[in-house]
Amino acid sequence: MQSPASQIATTLADHAEAVCRHYLSNGRREGRYWLVGDVRNSPGRSLYVRLVASRDGRGQAGKWTDAQSGDHGDLLDVIAASCDHRTLRETLDEARRFLSLPQPPSSPERPIRRSKAPTGTPEAARRLLAASKPIAGTIAATHLAARGIINLAGCEALRFHPHCWYRPSDEDGPDVRPAWPAMIAAVTDLDGSVTGVHRTWLMRDGSAKAPVAYPRRAMGHLLGNGIRFGGVGAVMIAGEGIETLLSLRQVMPTTPAIAGTSAAHLAAILFPAALRRLYVARDDDPAGAGALATLTERALAKGIEVVSLEPRLDDFNSDLTAFGRNRLASMIGAQLRAVDAARFLIST
Repeated sequence: MQSPASQIATTLADHAEAVCRHYLSNGRREGRYWLVGDVRNSPGRSLYVRLVASRDGRGQAGKWTDAQSGDHGDLLDVIAASCDHRTLRETLDEARRFLSLPQPPSSPERPIRRSKAPTGTPEAARRLLAASKPIAGTIAATHLAARGIINLAGCEALRFHPHCWYRPSDEDGPDVRPAWPAMIAAVTDLDGSVTGVHRTWLMRDGSAKAPVAYPRRAMGHLLGNGIRFGGVGAVMIAGEGIETLLSLRQVMPTTPAIAGTSAAHLAAILFPAALRRLYVARDDDPAGAGALATLTERALAKGIEVVSLEPRLDDFNSDLTAFGRNRLASMIGAQLRAVDAARFLIST
């Protein structure tokens, strides 16, 4: 026999689109899914809710997955998060009101256990960051060195966790390990407050990324924020990936930089008040082109000059590993404003 919570979750799934329209109103329907930023109804497209069960029975209506954090759940979780409930009773009562179901007799309130921070929240991100250690001398540093990234000055945002939990996805095999070593990167806002983390799971010797379906995931509040290297300034570099910006910092080590963690989040980064010129290290793909266009439009409205940095290959880490530091410096120097090349580019 189903529990009351399971029964209500099943009924909510039968009205999945109505639930999404009410509690995830910042999203929109696309095909069989409802797309929104996260379970707390932030704008965006990271979280998708299945509105109709798949024909093969593998995907159930009402189930959701957050592509950024890897979290997943049902519509009761959506109601709990969007209403900021602290108890299951609150969530079930709200679901019954939405479904016009009778309320049960009053009973003592039983708070939800809070022994750990809710998964995917800034609090959980801060706890993971606190449990990690500086990257120097770890296999995360070994991994970066194998990709030509040696100089980590100004990269205090990077840390290492030797046993970081990995939640398997449907695309992972049945025997995937539940935890791997991971490079942890702090996501911060303009004030420097930690709002999230980015995780890169690694092989135990650091030779490559872990053999899992999604070796890179971010969690927390990401929109507008990013992974910062070297503080802020009037001239900065922005890009999607950590390794892209770290590669550029091998030849421009004092240039402030921010990684957006994805093309969508790169397009949405918030601009420091002091920023006057932004170099955008775009990836050579349609998503990179779209992020550059959106970022340029937003920056110009703020009086910020945008200069695109184009890789020779698919991204700047590929350029660094294929051509070496000196040639990368030459290729970048040709794209910089002369005053910035003289100030930031190391001599080759």
